[in-house]
Amino acid sequence: MSNKRKQNRVDLDIYLNKYVAGVPYMARTFDISREGVGLAHLIEPDQAGKRVGLQFQLPGSEEVIYAEGEVVREWADLDHREEGSGVRFTLLTERHRRLIDQFCTRNDVQ
Repeated sequence: MSNKRKQNRVDLDIYLNKYVAGVPYMARTFDISREGVGLAHLIEPDQAGKRVGLQFQLPGSEEVIYAEGEVVREWADLDHREEGSGVRFTLLTERHRRLIDQFCTRNDVQ
Protein backbone atom coordinates (compact mmCIF):
# COMPACT_ATOMS: atom_id res chain seq x y z
CA MET A 1 0.00 0.00 0.00
CA SER A 2 1.51 3.33 -0.98
CA ASN A 3 1.72 6.23 1.42
CA LYS A 4 -0.25 9.08 -0.17
CA ARG A 5 0.10 11.46 2.75
CA LYS A 6 2.44 14.41 2.40
CA GLN A 7 3.20 14.47 6.13
CA ASN A 8 4.78 11.76 8.26
CA ARG A 9 2.41 9.55 10.20
CA VAL A 10 2.75 9.12 13.95
CA ASP A 11 1.39 6.05 15.73
CA LEU A 12 -1.73 6.81 17.75
CA ASP A 13 -3.82 4.09 19.39
CA ILE A 14 -6.91 5.69 20.93
CA TYR A 15 -10.67 5.41 20.66
CA LEU A 16 -12.62 8.37 19.34
CA ASN A 17 -16.10 9.43 18.38
CA LYS A 18 -16.70 9.46 14.63
CA TYR A 19 -19.91 11.24 13.67
CA VAL A 20 -21.66 9.99 10.54
CA ALA A 21 -24.76 11.97 9.58
CA GLY A 22 -24.73 13.42 13.10
CA VAL A 23 -24.74 10.02 14.82
CA PRO A 24 -21.68 9.09 16.93
CA TYR A 25 -19.88 5.78 16.33
CA MET A 26 -16.80 4.53 18.13
CA ALA A 27 -13.68 4.15 16.00
CA ARG A 28 -10.05 3.40 16.82
CA THR A 29 -7.11 5.33 15.45
CA PHE A 30 -3.85 3.75 14.41
CA ASP A 31 -2.01 6.85 13.23
CA ILE A 32 -2.28 10.61 12.84
CA SER A 33 -0.54 13.28 10.81
CA ARG A 34 -0.92 17.03 10.54
CA GLU A 35 -3.30 16.39 7.62
CA GLY A 36 -5.49 13.58 8.91
CA VAL A 37 -6.00 10.36 10.79
CA GLY A 38 -6.14 6.64 10.02
CA LEU A 39 -9.12 4.83 11.51
CA ALA A 40 -10.01 1.22 12.09
CA HIS A 41 -13.78 0.77 11.87
CA LEU A 42 -15.50 -0.92 14.79
CA ILE A 43 -19.26 -0.59 14.39
CA GLU A 44 -20.79 1.81 11.91
CA PRO A 45 -23.29 1.77 9.07
CA ASP A 46 -22.35 0.18 5.75
CA GLN A 47 -23.21 3.36 3.88
CA ALA A 48 -20.99 5.67 5.90
CA GLY A 49 -20.71 9.19 4.51
CA LYS A 50 -17.65 10.85 3.08
CA ARG A 51 -17.89 13.79 5.48
CA VAL A 52 -17.44 12.97 9.16
CA GLY A 53 -17.02 14.69 12.49
CA LEU A 54 -14.31 13.59 14.91
CA GLN A 55 -13.99 14.08 18.65
CA PHE A 56 -10.89 12.88 20.51
CA GLN A 57 -8.20 13.58 23.09
CA LEU A 58 -4.51 13.17 22.40
CA PRO A 59 -2.50 11.22 25.01
CA GLY A 60 -1.27 13.52 27.76
CA SER A 61 -3.83 16.23 26.97
CA GLU A 62 -7.02 17.10 28.78
CA GLU A 63 -8.41 19.05 25.81
CA VAL A 64 -11.03 17.51 23.56
CA ILE A 65 -10.31 18.11 19.89
CA TYR A 66 -13.22 18.62 17.52
CA ALA A 67 -12.57 18.25 13.80
CA GLU A 68 -14.39 17.70 10.57
CA GLY A 69 -12.94 15.55 7.85
CA GLU A 70 -13.43 13.86 4.54
CA VAL A 71 -12.94 10.14 4.00
CA VAL A 72 -10.30 10.01 1.27
CA ARG A 73 -9.54 6.28 1.34
CA GLU A 74 -11.27 3.11 2.53
CA TRP A 75 -10.10 -0.49 2.65
CA ALA A 76 -11.18 -3.91 3.84
CA ASP A 77 -9.09 -6.95 4.76
CA LEU A 78 -11.74 -9.65 4.50
CA ASP A 79 -9.38 -12.41 5.71
CA HIS A 80 -8.90 -10.64 9.05
CA ARG A 81 -12.32 -8.94 9.10
CA GLU A 82 -10.74 -5.51 9.36
CA GLU A 83 -11.99 -2.33 7.74
CA GLY A 84 -10.48 1.12 7.87
CA SER A 85 -10.38 4.56 6.37
CA GLY A 86 -8.14 7.54 5.95
CA VAL A 87 -9.72 10.84 6.95
CA ARG A 88 -8.27 14.17 5.83
CA PHE A 89 -8.99 17.07 8.17
CA THR A 90 -11.12 19.74 6.51
CA LEU A 91 -12.01 21.89 9.52
CA LEU A 92 -9.98 22.41 12.69
CA THR A 93 -9.59 25.39 14.98
CA GLU A 94 -6.10 26.86 14.92
CA ARG A 95 -5.63 25.79 18.55
CA HIS A 96 -6.50 22.16 17.77
CA ARG A 97 -4.28 22.22 14.68
CA ARG A 98 -1.38 23.37 16.89
CA LEU A 99 -2.08 20.60 19.44
CA ILE A 100 -1.96 17.97 16.68
CA ASP A 101 1.18 19.55 15.21
CA GLN A 102 2.91 19.51 18.62
CA PHE A 103 1.88 15.89 19.22
CA CYS A 104 3.21 14.83 15.80
CA THR A 105 6.49 16.71 16.34
CA ARG A 106 7.04 15.17 19.80
CA ASN A 107 6.29 11.65 18.63
CA ASP A 108 7.88 11.67 15.17
CA VAL A 109 10.57 8.99 14.86
CA GLN A 110 12.71 9.59 11.80
